[in-house]
Amino acid sequence: MCQIAVSIPDEVLYDTKMNIEDANRFVKKAVALGYYTQSGVSIGYCAQIAGMSEKEFIRYLGQNHISIFQFDNREEFMEEMNNA
Repeated sequence: MCQIAVSIPDEVLYDTKMNIEDANRFVKKAVALGYYTQSGVSIGYCAQIAGMSEKEFIRYLGQNHISIFQFDNREEFMEEMNNA
């Protein structure tokens, strides 16, 4: 697994009242969220990046108003709803 270092000014940690562990968790979640929404990386891999279970990551997506369901158009969405 690859590791990436991120430099965060001490002032940001102070202003946000985060310690290094909090900031590390925040960055992991932010990166996973970005990979999911911008690059189409799977929920499973993004959950690993975020240090969460898939269920926790799906819940995290919902808290950030991101749906796990992708529809190309309204008709496809309506068809899915009618089949539910």
